[in-house]
Amino acid sequence: MKVVTAAEMRKIDHDTIEGIGIPGIVLMETAGSEIVKKIEHHYSTAKRIGIFVGKGNNGGDGLVIARQLAHTGRDVSIFLVSPADSFVGEAHTNLDIARNLGLKIKEIQADFTFLNTLDCDLMVDAVFGTGLRGNVREPISNIINAINDLPIPILSMDLPSGLDADIGHPLGTCIHADRTVTIGLPKRGLLVHPGAELAGELEIVDIGFPQQVIDAQNIKVNWTTEKDAAEWLPSRTPASHKGSYGRVLVVAGSTGMTGAATLTSEAALRVGAGLVTLAIPKSLNPILEVKLSEVMTLPLPETDEGSLAESAATLILEYAEKTKSVVAIGPGLSQHSETVALVHQLINDNHKSGIGLRMVVDADGLNALSQATELISLLGEEAVLTPHLGEMARLTNISIPSLAADRISTAEEFAQKHGINLVLKGAPTITSDPNGNIWINSTGNPGMATAGMGDVLTGVIAGLMAQNILSESAATLGVYLHGLAGDIAAEAVGMHGLIAGDVLRSVPQAISSVKPK
Repeated sequence: MKVVTAAEMRKIDHDTIEGIGIPGIVLMETAGSEIVKKIEHHYSTAKRIGIFVGKGNNGGDGLVIARQLAHTGRDVSIFLVSPADSFVGEAHTNLDIARNLGLKIKEIQADFTFLNTLDCDLMVDAVFGTGLRGNVREPISNIINAINDLPIPILSMDLPSGLDADIGHPLGTCIHADRTVTIGLPKRGLLVHPGAELAGELEIVDIGFPQQVIDAQNIKVNWTTEKDAAEWLPSRTPASHKGSYGRVLVVAGSTGMTGAATLTSEAALRVGAGLVTLAIPKSLNPILEVKLSEVMTLPLPETDEGSLAESAATLILEYAEKTKSVVAIGPGLSQHSETVALVHQLINDNHKSGIGLRMVVDADGLNALSQATELISLLGEEAVLTPHLGEMARLTNISIPSLAADRISTAEEFAQKHGINLVLKGAPTITSDPNGNIWINSTGNPGMATAGMGDVLTGVIAGLMAQNILSESAATLGVYLHGLAGDIAAEAVGMHGLIAGDVLRSVPQAISSVKPK
């Protein structure tokens, strides 16, 4: 599903009205009707409803909602947060209709102290939409604060009023909605935090924007849905064998970090890779032989601290080339100087030799890259990097707060600059490819904020890549399935105490739930 900026949404609205010829008043009526359906579904017992209306199109939608709710017999009060004489266009038309019908209308810019004693079952926020620029000013900021203080459910129309539609940050004061019903397409700011939290439960309603108008915008940002996942997921033929589903070579682990290597390797198998080999320091081989039954091991030269030695790079490259393996490198690898040099040599030699191994780089693989960032562009457009914000800060030498301020742009710029696929982990995880296409993930939960989750994700992505899925699709699908597995596991054991092993075991169930019928 496409995700829009405020400017893209306004252009879609404009082209639908001016280019296609669907009048704005018709779109407004449809939007109001769709919101009323949601109110009837979610708040069927709400009889007294207060609707806060701004002077723009969002307010016009609110006036349609007020009229239609009143028609169903509900007690509706309309509160104008801007002077009535400032309403223009379709909003002015619908205000006149509301007046002519004798609906209760009150201007509240000068006096809103009565809100403390307002007797309503539901508040509808139709103050600001995507057109808000700059911070919310008084008296409307005070009105929003008063609404938030009421112990009454709030439904926001399109956006919580005061939310930046593009980056999801409050513009000063912002409505804290229990539910937001957005029109046409989701806005970026509704899907990233803190906007996602301020929006509450999010629903999207279609009001008839023509697909050709949407397609003409060449929108690059998407919200990953189950339909997308089902389209990317590979099918299995009756005559297939383990060689049909590719090989993964996991380069991971060091003394004290065999768990990371185990989780990554098993995740690659759980997601469907045919064969998985784990390259490890040779002293750890007996441990991994016990921990892993289905994964093969490749014992390699090690440092005096039990991590992979630089001399292992040539052996890794030879093995991966011979077996045509996707390489997942980094989990639990350590930051020993020789191991860092191994990562650098592996990337350099892969590039210079023209072998073109497809790589997923995570954890200590990323930490190694942060010491030689010029190597990132040598990885090639088939590579996938999976940093969290801390690792991203080390890769870019930019502070975490600066990166977090607009995570979508952060991911887009980095992936395009280096010509790689980037999985920027977080809530939500954002995937970007070298061409600027962005996918915002729709699965996952707070219980997944614990050790080992990233190791599982690395294995899932590598396992999908091994099955001949394009790297950008494998990265996006892997993130979706990983989050879905986390949701399935959380339903079974709860979020508190959810561990990476629970998610790993739930990966097959996640795949089954989205597999094309």
